[in-house]
Amino acid sequence: MPTLDFKGKQHIYAHHLTVPYRPIETDESRSCKPPACGGKAGGADDNLIIHGDNLHALKALLPRYANRVKCIYIDPPYNTGNEGWCYNDNVNSSLMQQWLAEHSPVDNEDLERHDKWLCMMWPRLHLLKELLADNGIIFISIDDNEEHHLRMLMDEIFGAENIVANFTWWSKYTLANDSKTVSYQHENILSYAKNLDTCQIGVLPRTAEMDKTYKNPDEDPKGAWKATPLHAKSGRDRDRYSLKFPNGVTWHCPEGRFPRYTQAKLMDLYDDGQLYFGKSGKSQPNKKTYLSEVKDGKTVGSLWTYQDVGSTHQANEELSSIMGKGVFNNPKGTKLIQRVFQTANLSSDDIVLDSFAGSGTTAHAVLALNKEDGGNRKFILIECEDYADTITAERIRRVINGIPKARDASLREGLGGSFTYGTLGKPIEMEGMLTGEALPSYESLAAHLLYIASGVSVGTDALKSKNGDGLFHSADKIDYYLLYQPDLEYLRCNEVMLNLERAQRIHKANRQNGGKAIVYAPGKYIGQRELTGMGITFCQLPHALHER
Repeated sequence: MPTLDFKGKQHIYAHHLTVPYRPIETDESRSCKPPACGGKAGGADDNLIIHGDNLHALKALLPRYANRVKCIYIDPPYNTGNEGWCYNDNVNSSLMQQWLAEHSPVDNEDLERHDKWLCMMWPRLHLLKELLADNGIIFISIDDNEEHHLRMLMDEIFGAENIVANFTWWSKYTLANDSKTVSYQHENILSYAKNLDTCQIGVLPRTAEMDKTYKNPDEDPKGAWKATPLHAKSGRDRDRYSLKFPNGVTWHCPEGRFPRYTQAKLMDLYDDGQLYFGKSGKSQPNKKTYLSEVKDGKTVGSLWTYQDVGSTHQANEELSSIMGKGVFNNPKGTKLIQRVFQTANLSSDDIVLDSFAGSGTTAHAVLALNKEDGGNRKFILIECEDYADTITAERIRRVINGIPKARDASLREGLGGSFTYGTLGKPIEMEGMLTGEALPSYESLAAHLLYIASGVSVGTDALKSKNGDGLFHSADKIDYYLLYQPDLEYLRCNEVMLNLERAQRIHKANRQNGGKAIVYAPGKYIGQRELTGMGITFCQLPHALHER
């Protein structure tokens, strides 16, 4: 398969693996916990708005949300050359740091801005894929500046066989007469499944207009139906035939057309009463397609018009009605994101992620859908800019609590819900733990170690020490122990070491469930050979923090 090469790729290729883990720290003062929720957010499963670098935030989400997110929508910088964005990740490569320093920020005069954009997207897409559920789908808004590069990037990371569609959004209904070339009226939304074989594309709601074509003139007990021709445009001449039915009518395949069914299948349809010969009973037959047998909705098309999903103008008007005019450039509208949700086939308790959250439209759309059908879908937003609180989160606070002057009745009343506002804590790194300068909480460290060891994602609230020996999780006949407190003096004392007495207690517990144990601790007073005989694997902190 052809792959895309770009400057910096060799430095950024495995960068997503070296991004440090930073725990998410809750900011209660910015969280939204309305009285209707009892003054409490939804606990560990609450909606999340995270302010921080989205690369680090995505890594922070892995211990809890890996393989759990059903739908990802992102609207990254389009890299038009006029945006002034900078690549500011702390890449663990001196060569990459030097390259970025020499070619930043991006501007119109920088001929390598496409390379930098690809360096920015590569590690983020890898982490997004890890977060996506096996039946999940990712949608990426983009325009012609990077669409061709993004397509090859997605083919390489997600697999060309997993493309769902390159949707075209007809976003503008007016022409820009001052355009130097042509007036662009569309944007692209590139969509890939994590595994196309296991995902199911949704359908759009059926309309009354669609159902009008189904009638029941012959009072068929199966209900309303519409006539479908027995012939098709394509086929083979040798498959053409005429067939005389028991009622005396002979069906002739029209010239230039080809039968949809074999003669045997056509007779089965006749015997089952699924052919209609007109009011006289002697006309050329059609097959009955019953309303009860068609899809619950209509198939999603690749062209999304502004009449169906809104325009950029309507998106601006929608945001202005909530936040006032001019607070954010080029927001997306909730109708567009709702079409994304329909295509992703969201169920009532799925998780949606937007790591370029902007004005918060994705969260607004989730809450609106929950309000409409009583669902309990959750959103995770990540925004690195300073407006994460004043625009992104503030919009969601307002739609949750209600906007008195809103035209929409549900917005006046408020969509309900809650969210927890978070920031990124200090990285969990070996150097910081050795000096005691950056000691994570017990729960954060346990979640990180569990994910490294097993790929299991568990909320920090469920990872407290369950006994005096540090048991914090059990799964698949493996018990996980962590001897740790965020206290440097404690980490230097004998109490935190894995000794013979503690190892024997762990071994006794293992024999009862027929399993093994992994023990994380700063040190041990017993050899690994003896521990192996007890079914115990020892991992020394902080060295166990490294990816294995």
